[in-house]
Amino acid sequence: MTSVDLTTETGGSGPSGYAAARLRLLQEETRSGPSRRAALARLTDDWLAALFTAAKEDTGVRGAALVAVGGYGRGELSPRSDLDLLLLHDGDSDPGALAALADRIWYPVWDLGLALDHSVRTPAEARRTAGEDIKVQLGLLDARAVAGDLGMAAGLRTALLADWRNQAPRRLPELGELCRERAERQGELQFLLEPDLKESRGGLRDATALRAVAASWLADAPREGLAEAGRALLDTRDALHLTTGRATDRLALQEQDQVAQALGLLDADALLRQVYEAARTVSYAADVTWREVNRVLKARSARPRLRAILGGRRPEPERTPSPRASSRWTARPSSPARPDRSATRCCHCARPPQRPSPACRSPCTPYATWPPRPSRFPCPGPPRRGSNSSPCSERANRPSRCGRPWRPRG
Repeated sequence: MTSVDLTTETGGSGPSGYAAARLRLLQEETRSGPSRRAALARLTDDWLAALFTAAKEDTGVRGAALVAVGGYGRGELSPRSDLDLLLLHDGDSDPGALAALADRIWYPVWDLGLALDHSVRTPAEARRTAGEDIKVQLGLLDARAVAGDLGMAAGLRTALLADWRNQAPRRLPELGELCRERAERQGELQFLLEPDLKESRGGLRDATALRAVAASWLADAPREGLAEAGRALLDTRDALHLTTGRATDRLALQEQDQVAQALGLLDADALLRQVYEAARTVSYAADVTWREVNRVLKARSARPRLRAILGGRRPEPERTPSPRASSRWTARPSSPARPDRSATRCCHCARPPQRPSPACRSPCTPYATWPPRPSRFPCPGPPRRGSNSSPCSERANRPSRCGRPWRPRG
């Protein structure tokens, strides 16, 4: 039996008809789990669409759409879940008519005692609010058109997804910090005797965060067992809502036996074992996902610095010979130390060495350290017999390291 059949049998699409159809759907024992949540979401869609259409005709508002966000947008509507609604308009309507349209939708919801989280925004305002508040952005990622201008609603969702992907390197660390703060405040679900199915670490909030990370195209969560774990947590919350009659997410000790019986389990121990196993799966997926996110963000942050280092490196200047040196030989830079004028002069270039030396061991290079380093071309000694020049004169065509011409000994 569809939601339309339920509404028709119980008196139309008014508030009383919707309430009766909703009660009948929740009392059906044959429906449970995802099928009941989807049927409840469709029933609510039909009722809100009828309210929106009638109010739009009476007020004369054009260019508006009713959008479901959050858990209602995903179709995960539990028996006592609140309705997250966005009245989207193009900004050209009269403010008074727009306020009347909103009242014609919000007040019937309140009259039934349902929790309502509502807002009225233009697409630009919705994008700006999403950029300022990450919680709003997470809810708008699951936006789904219920009635009205479907093209405007689809355009908003496309723009929000594009903004989320473009801002992922900046928003994902903020989302990760939000998850860590919530985990420190609420604790680890798999180690609590009275866990919070939504806020504790490994709960429904973490599953929503993993979907947001996957929507950023930056990293993805391990898929094995994740859908089954989320379904188990949602089924437990549905049974908890039906058992207590309240919109609560904390699984108290005195209610665990009744919740286990509603789910067809043996006792509270079997219920907690199932809940802990689901939470462990979600926690493991969250650990792997956030580790991958941190790795990718770290690699992306290092890439511009590496590009700047490689692309902005100055080329090394070419070494050119000094004006006094020939093209075949490049003079080494001499020591900045001041030479000792009182020392014995070099036997070839007549330049005093750095320190006093009893004998000239290097033709031209001043001594930068003491004891002096061996020269590449040590002086071979006095002139040969029968010759007026020293063997050093064979290198007369080479410039000295100090730039001065060679001077034969003697």
